[in-house]
Order: sequence, then structure tokens, then C-alpha cells
Amino acid sequence: MGAKEGFIQFKRETPVSRDPKERIGDYREIYEPFSGEKLNNQAARCMDCGVPFCHNGCPLGNVIPEFNDAVYNKEWGQAISILRSTNNFPEFTGRICPAPCEASCVLGINKDPVAIELIEKNIAEKAYELGLIQANPPATRTGKKVAVVGSGPAGLAAADQLNQAGHEVTLFEKDAKVGGLLRYGIPDFKLEKWVIDRRVKLMEEEGVIFATNTEIGSSTTAEEVLKSFDAVVLSTGAQQPRGLNIKGDKLKGVHFAMEFLGQQNRVIGSEIGENPISAKGKHVIVIGGGDTGSDCIGTSNRHGAASITQLELLPKPPKQRNVLNPWPEWPMTLKTSSSHEEGAERMFSILTKEFTGNEAGEVTGLTLVDIEWKEKGGRMTFEEIAGTERTVPCDLAFIAIGYMGPAQNGLLQAFGAETMENSLPKSKNYQSTNPKVFLAGDMRRGQSLVVWAISEGRETAVKVDEYLMGSSSLPQKDESFFQVEEHIAG
Repeated sequence: MGAKEGFIQFKRETPVSRDPKERIGDYREIYEPFSGEKLNNQAARCMDCGVPFCHNGCPLGNVIPEFNDAVYNKEWGQAISILRSTNNFPEFTGRICPAPCEASCVLGINKDPVAIELIEKNIAEKAYELGLIQANPPATRTGKKVAVVGSGPAGLAAADQLNQAGHEVTLFEKDAKVGGLLRYGIPDFKLEKWVIDRRVKLMEEEGVIFATNTEIGSSTTAEEVLKSFDAVVLSTGAQQPRGLNIKGDKLKGVHFAMEFLGQQNRVIGSEIGENPISAKGKHVIVIGGGDTGSDCIGTSNRHGAASITQLELLPKPPKQRNVLNPWPEWPMTLKTSSSHEEGAERMFSILTKEFTGNEAGEVTGLTLVDIEWKEKGGRMTFEEIAGTERTVPCDLAFIAIGYMGPAQNGLLQAFGAETMENSLPKSKNYQSTNPKVFLAGDMRRGQSLVVWAISEGRETAVKVDEYLMGSSSLPQKDESFFQVEEHIAG
């Protein structure tokens, strides 16, 4: 694969980002173009490693060495054909996937791994440029009608696959535009929304019907959907945010992250005039050290925040893998995002105790304390460090500590889908307790990655196709994947 000694000849290289001082003045993607010979050289680094662990690292099972070889040889038609065989939306994952494939790259044992995500993005963009991605509606229709509820990556993937199988697919979305968290959660500086619009236009040309501003329970009912369609796919995500449950968390100025990020994306998309939550001139506290917290930092910097502090309960990760975290496991190392580069103080091993406020009910401070992590009885626990409790200024706080599961709005119950104690729906091979209703994405498996959502949508489509037709010719993973997934889902 690639050049015989490409991994020796060429070092890992990724796109240069625009200067942080410049890019916080806009919401455009931060990276400069990266293509041509430099990209071919990066593909050349893919080794003939014998056992490509990158396949195992990728939830979609992308055939990575083969498309790397095609890029090295500038065979773009072959490259996009290989990539699209497992991934409906490489233009999405090539921008926002955390690239577990790279963490599993064999070259990563003692060198920098192959820049797989970069290559994936550029395959997609080159394919669009050369006209290799065109609308391709199915030659025949089955006469079966499928409703997909929720237009995030899982719903889009399920709709795309089911449409290609020849079914008539209607995708219901409660918001004004299609995309779910791709559109209303991920900032434009990571994923500009024309990328979504381009793909949606293609899907429309292929026959998918998009019903926006349509919420089940108000615009229409679950009963009507069940009556009008032969099968239903629920893919509305894990929208129930995890709260802090500390004193003062209902003060004005304390928000869940998506309240802030979603509104900002609506501003950029010209749906509303201004974000009702402004970070301009404020001391911002972001609680949670993950990607969502990082997105709050980047957006707050663009608002012109006076200061930004990110708090993390866990200890500061090491810069390099340790012996307890060997390859090819996901590296539990310190991640510095582009938003961190733009400016923020990061604090680790911090416990939040209480929000304080003024007489108007507005948040003015956050009481916190340093903690020390220890192992007790085979489990990690923490203790507060005496004398470290203090209150820091806080005019605006964003809670970004994950999600509990599907929104508790009665949707699952309306479709006859029973839930477990953890609020996730019961499922077997993506089918709910109502045989006509199937489940995909974060709604089924809990909060996860975009690449897992696409995988879920694809696999759900197979099961729906089998339910409707008795068998399916849609591509699917090995059956052992289903056994693992059912274990994960409980």
C-alpha cells in the first residue's frame, strides 16, 4: 500500500490553520487547503502492515489501506468508490471525526500515524470537484414507505441507505433545516453548513423527501405516522443533557452548552438575528473538558469574552501514552483543540460546589475546590483538598458534561417503544419492542460519535429492509458486530 518506504520517506503533515487572532473574527473553517502532491505523500505513508488495525478502530469499517493506495496513485474515482462503500458522508467525518482509526494505525506504535481523516476529507472534496459524486436515484421502487424521524447523521444515513434500496423515504425534522447536531450543535468553524446543504440537495435529487418544521406530537402524531408508513426509524439523538445539580444552577446565566451553540448556528444560518446568550465582555466558565466544552470556548472567544475558564473533574491527562494505555487503545492523552489555541485557561481535578448570584437572580460566581484522585477498593475516587475552596468570577456558565439519553418528551412511548431503567429504548438488532419501529444512533446506544451515528443508520437500514422485503442486499457489518452492540446497549 502506498509507496514502499513512504512511511520512512515522508513525515506526517496536516493542514496549516489560520492565525488564531484572525480566525476568531469569523466562523469559517479554520484550516487552509491541503491537496496535490502533499496529500499524495501523506497517502504514501500507509504501510503494507499485514493486519490493518485501522479497520477495527473505525466504527464504519472503512477500507482505509485501499483508499490510501488509490489516493497515492491519484485514482480518485476508485478512491471515492471505496470510501463511499462504507461511509455515506465522508465530507462530514473528514472534518469532525476524532479519528479512532488513526489511534489504531500500526504506524502509530512508534511514529506519527497516517493522516487518515485528512485523506478522507480530500477524497470527498476532490470527488465533488471532478463530478464523481452525482445524484444516483434507485432504478426501481419497492412501493414501501419508510418514515425517518430525526435528521442527524444517523437519520440521514438510514434515509440514504433505505432510499438506495428503493423504498420511498420521508425524513421528519422538527427544526427549520436538516442536519440535527451537525447543523445545530457543531460550530461552523469546524463544519460549515454548505457542506450539509450540498449533500441534502443530492439526497433530494435521489428521491428522499425532507419534511422540516415537522415535530411528532404537534405537527403530526405518532399514530398518523404509523398508519401512513410501512416502517419507522427513530433517530432523534440523546437530547437529555446531564445536569450539575448543585445550588444555584438555575440562576440566570447558567446554561446547557447546546442552548448556546444551537442559537449561534441559527444566527450564522440567518434563522435568527442575534444569539440571546452573549459572552461578550463576560467571565465565562465552561464545565466539562470534552469537545462540546471546547466548542463553547471557540464560540465565546468569537463573541469577545473577557475571560474563559474550562473546568474538568478528572486529572490532567499525560502528553504521551502510559503503560496502562497501550496501542491500539484510544490514547488517553492531553488533547489541545483549535479552540484552546485561541485562548482559555484549563483547570483539572476541579469540583464545582455552588453558583452564587446577585439579587436580580443572575450568576456572579462559582465556588469550586481542588480534588485529589485516589484508588480505594479497586475504584478511583476523589477527596477535596483542604484549604483550596474559593469562589471565582462567573457571569456566564456552560454545562457540557454529556447527555443522559433520549429526550423525555414521550416520543418513544407514543411509538410503542419500551425503555430500560437508563431511559434508553429496548432493542434487538435495532428493532424496538414495536416490530414496526426501529432505532438508530445516540437515541439507541447513548451519547457517542458522529461516525458511530452513521454506522448505526446504515445498520438500521439493513434491518428495516429485511423487515420489509424478507432479505436485504444493502451492505452490512459482520453479525458479530450486532452481538457486541447488543451488549453495549444493555
